Amino acid sequence: MVEMIRVSYGTAIAMGLIKARLLARPTTAYLMLYHQGKCMNDCKFCPQARSSKAGSEKLSRVTWPEFPIERVRVYFPNGNFRRVCLQTIDYQGMIDDTLEILGMLADFNVPISVSITPVPRDVLEEFKELGVDYIGVGLDVASERIYKEIKISRHSWAEMWRFFHNVVKVFGRGRAVVHLIVGLGETDKELLETIHKVYEEGGLVSLFAFTPIKGTALENLAPPPIERYRKIQAAHYLIKTGVAGLEDFEFDENGNLIRLPKVDIPAIAFVTQGCPWCNRPYYNERPGKEPYNFPDVELVDVEKIKRELI
Repeated sequence: MVEMIRVSYGTAIAMGLIKARLLARPTTAYLMLYHQGKCMNDCKFCPQARSSKAGSEKLSRVTWPEFPIERVRVYFPNGNFRRVCLQTIDYQGMIDDTLEILGMLADFNVPISVSITPVPRDVLEEFKELGVDYIGVGLDVASERIYKEIKISRHSWAEMWRFFHNVVKVFGRGRAVVHLIVGLGETDKELLETIHKVYEEGGLVSLFAFTPIKGTALENLAPPPIERYRKIQAAHYLIKTGVAGLEDFEFDENGNLIRLPKVDIPAIAFVTQGCPWCNRPYYNERPGKEPYNFPDVELVDVEKIKRELI
C-alpha cells in the first residue's frame, strides 16, 4: 500500500501544503514516487542516481518534500491544476506503485502524464486505461556517442528508442514526449539530429538545460550558455513546426550551430515545451535569473532574444 508521495515545492505551495510565495504558479501538479532508497540507475546528472550524494528530495534543482498521499488528495483541488505529471524512479516494485498511484489520481479527473523508464507494452496499456494520455521518455542524452558515459542505466540507447516506439504505438503520434538535456557534452548537430528523429518518428521533444547539482557526478560541469540554449530552442521550434529541416541549418566543423534560417521565431518557441499545460517554473535555474524555459509566453522578450540570436 502506497502511503507517501513526493510533491514538487511549487506544487505543494499551490495546493496549500506549504505556506510560501509563488513566483510563477504551476499549471500542472508535479508529483514523484516516494522511495526510501535511490534509483537503480546511476545517471551522472541526477540527484536520484544510486551513487549520488545529493538528497533524495531533489530532482534537478527542485525540492520534492514527501506528504501522506491521502493529504495530497484532500489538498489537490486548491491548485486548480490542468494536468498531473507523475515522475518515477527505478526500483523494485516501481511498476506496482505507479499503477496504484494512478488509480488514486483518477479521482482528480484531470489528464495524467507519466515520466518513466522503459516498461513493457502491456503496462503502457494499463496506464492508458487508468487515464494516462502522455508518456515522458527520459532519453536525456541527445548523442549516442556519449550516452553510455552519462546515462549509467539499465536501459541502452537502443532500448530507449524501442520504448519510445512502443509509446507511439499505444498512445498515438504526438504522445511520446522525449526529454533531452542540453549541455551534457553533445554537439548542436547531434542535438538537432535527435530532435528531428523524434518528430519524424511520431514524438514530441521537451528541452531541459543541464543543471549542476551538488553531490552528483557532474556537480562541477557548467550549465549551457543561455545563448546556445536559445539557438537550440529556435531550431527545435522550426523542426517541430516543419518550417525547417536539418539541411536548413549551418554548422561548423565541430558541430556548433552557426546559422539559423532567416525566418521569424515567435515567443512560444522559448516557452516550456512538452505535455499540454506543462510550465515547470524554475526547474533549471533559481528565481531571479532569466529562465531557460519561460513558464509563460507573456514573459518572453522576443526582440531581445532575436538580437542574441544574430
